[in-house]
Amino acid sequence: MSEDLQDSGKPKEACGVFGLYSRELEGELAQRTYFGLYALQHRGQESAGIAISDGERTTVVRDMGLVSQVFDERRLASLECGHIALGHVRYSTTGSASWENAQPEFHGRGELNVAVAHNGNLVNAVSLGEELTAEGFEFNSTSDTTFIAAAAVKELEQGRSVGEAVQAAMRRFEGAYSVAMVFRDKLVAFHDPHGFRPLCIGEVEGGYAVSSETCGLDIIGARFLREVAPGEVVVIDDSGLHSFKGESPRPALCVFEYVYFARPDSRFDGREVAGARGRMGELLAEEAPAEADVVIPVPDSGISAAVGYSKRSGIPYAEGLIKNRYVGRTFIQPTDGMRQLGLRLKLNPLPSVIEGRRVVVIDDSIVRGNTSRKLVKLLFDAGATEVHFRVSSPPITGPCYYGIDMDTREQLVGANSSVEEIRAHIGATTLAYLSNEAMVAATGQPKGRLCRACFDGDYPIPGSSGKFALENRTHYAGTRSR
Repeated sequence: MSEDLQDSGKPKEACGVFGLYSRELEGELAQRTYFGLYALQHRGQESAGIAISDGERTTVVRDMGLVSQVFDERRLASLECGHIALGHVRYSTTGSASWENAQPEFHGRGELNVAVAHNGNLVNAVSLGEELTAEGFEFNSTSDTTFIAAAAVKELEQGRSVGEAVQAAMRRFEGAYSVAMVFRDKLVAFHDPHGFRPLCIGEVEGGYAVSSETCGLDIIGARFLREVAPGEVVVIDDSGLHSFKGESPRPALCVFEYVYFARPDSRFDGREVAGARGRMGELLAEEAPAEADVVIPVPDSGISAAVGYSKRSGIPYAEGLIKNRYVGRTFIQPTDGMRQLGLRLKLNPLPSVIEGRRVVVIDDSIVRGNTSRKLVKLLFDAGATEVHFRVSSPPITGPCYYGIDMDTREQLVGANSSVEEIRAHIGATTLAYLSNEAMVAATGQPKGRLCRACFDGDYPIPGSSGKFALENRTHYAGTRSR
């Protein structure tokens, strides 16, 4: 995808994992996994893949691009035989965007083979890779996912059951990981002890489904059962679902899932994300009122918060920015002339809503500030007399080490500038952020059950050395970097 079109100025999505186990649905699993990944497409747009297993043989199809670009009827037909499915959509957080790093990854040694799909980031990836290389493993990717697979295989070689082997392997991992894995006749799902990234379980005809978000279950008609607990390993086979509970020193679901990443119709702990975003908007109206004529959202993630702001403030809501939902989904490179159009490639203002009015524009976050500056100019050019910029989260002051491709601290405008300096930088009439306390309150979760590190610096685990750390270490046997 063109970097110019893909870059929205937002933190880049994590990844999405999906799995199915059902003998009753054999022959339909590839199609259902396709739709499950389609629902999770917002979590990653660089690559997509599906693995199908009949309990003895596993077939994997993966490629660069969106789900609809990677799979067609012919490719899905090649994946018909099997009762276990595994799917993944990726945005790279460790390792570059290349075919070698597309998932599901297939890794094995001897007769032991596993297919793995991973959402998260191991902060000890470099040292773990060195250990596994010393133990005789060779790697053909620069993603930390391959180390998760190898560590599981290592424990399976000791003769442990799948559940026990994964629990033992998890003791070597530090960081965020929501994982689905196929081993022979079993579908396995497991969650890091902090539960940084979401993972849930649903019930389908004759079996079960696992998904990063509940929207992935909804689209295939699966009945939501529960979330995979932090530190838990779930093993699914013909005898049913088996749980291996683990310790959780501090549950820490990423609060950015509520702010931006998750789909509005997804649910965490029974609470719909759209409702939390609406409450963020209401609290923002209380904390940062504005004298204005209209409230407009930055689509799509700002919509719920804008509705909440309008409801609490009494200022009418309107759609003043129309999003082109397809221009950013192409590999065609724009010409220099098109690049100069900038934000208009993605957003087009409605002068009938904006012209001659004082506008409150609601966005979910400001990262570097460059896109926000272009947006403010776009609104003034469309005839706004005032632009009051309101952000439904606090200033981002630190990078994420747990599966979000956040900029370095030096590039984060919230880490290096005051609110007034940011206002001047983006050119808004006024600027205000939601407070940390209000953001947490809007989720309905206790503060201690959320990771808020990018906002307040309270990191549950020490950070890592960066997205391309593995590619900078060239001594892994067999490792290629492209």
